[in-house]
Amino acid sequence: MRKIVHRHLGKVVAGAGLAVAGTAMMVGITLPGTAGADEPQGRDGTGAAAAQQAGQGQDAVKGGVVEQAPAEGAKGTGSDPLTDDETRRVEQLALSRQMLDAGENVEGRRGPQRLSVDLAEPDADELDSANAPRRADVTFYDYRDDSLVTRTVDLATGKVERTTTRRGVQPPLSHDENVEALKLLITDPLGAGLKADFKDATGQQLTDPERQLLLNSAVYRAVPGAQPAALDKCGEHRCVRLFPKVKNGPWIDARSFIVDLSARKVVKLGR
Repeated sequence: MRKIVHRHLGKVVAGAGLAVAGTAMMVGITLPGTAGADEPQGRDGTGAAAAQQAGQGQDAVKGGVVEQAPAEGAKGTGSDPLTDDETRRVEQLALSRQMLDAGENVEGRRGPQRLSVDLAEPDADELDSANAPRRADVTFYDYRDDSLVTRTVDLATGKVERTTTRRGVQPPLSHDENVEALKLLITDPLGAGLKADFKDATGQQLTDPERQLLLNSAVYRAVPGAQPAALDKCGEHRCVRLFPKVKNGPWIDARSFIVDLSARKVVKLGR
């Protein structure tokens, strides 16, 4: 079905069709297909994609505070996926008091933004060992200084073995970051069209994006001379292009708007 429901941002798209007219069209970028669009996506970032930008979905680790590490609970062995108990435990072990006090999450609150927890690869000298230590990599994004922090935790001892800090690295965004980006957009004057499109599609006001929309997104990186100067730091800053979809409804094309989460501002791309 290729019927265009209405136009405010540019278009509300029913099904996979997309009209060429409207203010939201960006050459070389396509909306995600509708197949599986109503299903949450995993941490591997599969889903919406956009011209050399990695897509990501809604499955992500929520933020939290430092607490006493829980009992070890159920444990995996070898290269088994992390159990739920292991994941909960390592999340708390990785977040030090210093990180909590000094870091800042996507909402500007205390503590870095937690992005993912993954089973770590064994070290090079452990590849052939049947008794290699079982470790987990916990990744945070610190909005205080736009740094990506990865902490590797030994699951047996609970010790943080190493910490890696990088800048200019932008992994797929977490669900919480997508929600915050959409909140910034709909509270900005530039988001008026998105809210109007949502009302046209549903007859309701857009007040709770986390409940009313499925949120896919793509990291946006600056290309010299290809965007407004206000977005020149994207890549150093954490910037996002959103692909919102009404739950059980159409996609809303918001591709002409970029949200700079680091600067907490919304910028419209030129046509």
